[in-house]
Amino acid sequence: MLSKSQISFIKSLHQKKYRKENGIFIIEGIKSIVEFLKSDYQLHSIYYTPKISATLPKVSTNINLFEVTETELQKISTLQMPQGILALVHIPSKKDININLLKNQFSLVLDDVQDPGNLGTIIRTADWFGIKNVICSENTVEAYNPKTVQSTMGSLCRVNVQYTSLNSFLAQAKLPIYGALLNGANIYQTQWEKEGLILLGNEGHGIGTALIEKINFPVTIPRFGDAESLNVAVSAAIFCSEVCRS
Repeated sequence: MLSKSQISFIKSLHQKKYRKENGIFIIEGIKSIVEFLKSDYQLHSIYYTPKISATLPKVSTNINLFEVTETELQKISTLQMPQGILALVHIPSKKDININLLKNQFSLVLDDVQDPGNLGTIIRTADWFGIKNVICSENTVEAYNPKTVQSTMGSLCRVNVQYTSLNSFLAQAKLPIYGALLNGANIYQTQWEKEGLILLGNEGHGIGTALIEKINFPVTIPRFGDAESLNVAVSAAIFCSEVCRS
């Protein structure tokens, strides 16, 4: 049985302020938890219902295990329909971006993406296409937001997500910068270098003016229908696909 203080602590982690303060975030679902157990992330504790206990993998003795009731899990879960298991994970310490490690590959760069579902889908897409780094502006939605984590379906533990001032980063990167713009060259006719940064903008406003000036290769996904715009996560998938295809 969980104590009131345990329930209160886990529920506090639904909010960014307390995730940052405690250095802990929440993941849910057996698949995602198994992925994180195999990764370099350090799990703090796991909470599971009797129904899920048969599928629970072996875990380190350093991880606290708690069997809980369906009612207790409902109280601490971020989901309307909990998946029978929830884990608390330590947030890794922040590291400076090593630009040398970005060479000879492509990385995604996100300018103020706001929707947690979009960010999660972008991280999952990057993982699918073997892109290891997603670099975010400081105002991009938090990678450890429960909705973001859930949308990644475990890919967060394999993709390096970092936050920085994009103005400074792009000025220092010395890598080709491809920007997703409405007035760029046709993506299907673009000649890609062997390395580079793919810059994607905010859902409503696109890429900021100051960053547009740093783009070497403006690229557009041509429109064949009447939709006003393309979702940023879908755009990311098309860019990743074209880079890998070429």
